[in-house]
Amino acid sequence: MVKVDKEKCIGCGLCPSICSEVFKMNDDNKAEVISDKNLPCVKEAIDSCPVDAIIE
Repeated sequence: MVKVDKEKCIGCGLCPSICSEVFKMNDDNKAEVISDKNLPCVKEAIDSCPVDAIIE
């Protein structure tokens, strides 16, 4: 299952913009996982994260 490292996340919003079915921004402006769907966009979000905060 994919996870977001809250310590590394800078809240840029790329992952939910790429894969809104799996990621969203929480009240702290950090990304969080909302689904464990194994979609192709998850890989794109992982590869696009500027601080490598998404862990597979």
